[in-house]
Amino acid sequence: MKRTLIITAFSLAMYTSGVFGQTIQSQHNHAGHNHAMPGMTQAREATQAGPHGGSLKQTGNLQIETIVSQGGLQMFVYDRAGQTVSVDRARGAVSVRVEGNAKRYRYDLLPNGKGALTAPVNLSQIAGRQIDVDVQLVGIAAGTISFNEVATVPASEQQLAAAAIARQKICPVSGKPLGSMGDPVAVDVNGQKLYVCCAGCVNAVKSDPAKYAAGRPQITVTTATQADAAAIAAQKVCPVMDEPLGGMGTPIKVMVGNKPIYLCCKGCIKKIQAEPAKYLAMVYGNGTQNSAQPAATTIAKITVSTSTQADAAAIAAQKVCPVMDELLGGMGTPIKVMVGDKPIYLCCKGCIKKIQAEPAKYLAMVYGSGNQASVPAGTEQVREGIFKVVSADAPFIAAQKKCPVMDEPLDAMGGPYKVNADGKAIYICCPGCAKKIAAEPQKWLAVLKSQGVEAPTIR
Repeated sequence: MKRTLIITAFSLAMYTSGVFGQTIQSQHNHAGHNHAMPGMTQAREATQAGPHGGSLKQTGNLQIETIVSQGGLQMFVYDRAGQTVSVDRARGAVSVRVEGNAKRYRYDLLPNGKGALTAPVNLSQIAGRQIDVDVQLVGIAAGTISFNEVATVPASEQQLAAAAIARQKICPVSGKPLGSMGDPVAVDVNGQKLYVCCAGCVNAVKSDPAKYAAGRPQITVTTATQADAAAIAAQKVCPVMDEPLGGMGTPIKVMVGNKPIYLCCKGCIKKIQAEPAKYLAMVYGNGTQNSAQPAATTIAKITVSTSTQADAAAIAAQKVCPVMDELLGGMGTPIKVMVGDKPIYLCCKGCIKKIQAEPAKYLAMVYGSGNQASVPAGTEQVREGIFKVVSADAPFIAAQKKCPVMDEPLDAMGGPYKVNADGKAIYICCPGCAKKIAAEPQKWLAVLKSQGVEAPTIR
């Protein structure tokens, strides 16, 4: 999602208009305590719901209700008894900052003739995002009223539906990607909306709602038979390992809804179970594989052999194949791949080409504290503590793929950038994510580790 507001331009006269020039006093901050100068009233932090459904705060003898919508901001003012106070002679200004973005946007608050002060701003592009709003009002009581509001821009019904469709991804009946058959169709299942690819799948959900309530197609696993020969010949390769079907024994047949996917070995099953939509799209042409990863860089000579008894200790230490996350030995004698002078052990020969394509990625996964998994600290800062990446970062950017804070591709918002998280390099999509990493570095390192990514050491 773009981080910039799509706005209706307003000039801010906050510091130039006669009213504000006469009334706004400065604030200062000592040891974390906020002290208002004479003539300025600070709203209390306690909030409750107002008559119009907004957030209600008390300040002196007044109550101020703030309403945030996709069309902008509104302020209603009441006395202690809850009676509306006229704002026809009042003026104000708001300073808005979107979560994850350091920049603030300033707008006038002006009477709308209907009892409110309004700042008409198009916030639809940041629906669902949190905003921080600083408010200053004059012309209502003696001095200036100042307070802060934190709110979430509400999403429209269409946006909520789009988000739900994006989360569900595939039709639980047919297994087809939602949107591949036109606009998805909503079905009510026990008070919750479920989406199917077309009207033809609606009755299946209604006839057996418990079966489809999870919003995912049923996945069943069997061994392929002679009846599958034509389909196997048409598919040709395993979508997980890109290995010819049959090259590692009888193919495995996985039914995702009513669509079969054939795999080279049982080790690939959990990949389909984790991301059925991704592999359905790869096999049935409704999507594309991610081709945006940087090209692999050859960093050392690679040789392949079968491990021997002499490798037993190293195999025990590594434990699992970095490609398939399978226990070494669970699919026969482990394969030994030497990348330069460093061995990587694999569960089967089908994993070899992954190492050959991205050796640095898998070295980093296996040797998290070794020289192969270290990068320079960086010298070119875009902000304090946020560095531009260099060529040495490329394999680790390829391994990480997404920003752990925003779950966006690393190049989606001007990045990637590099930050230091307790001596490890974490790559982020934009400078706004750096403060979250700095506040809880171990949290975000753990997030990456849960995704199978070992952050490189900063040297």
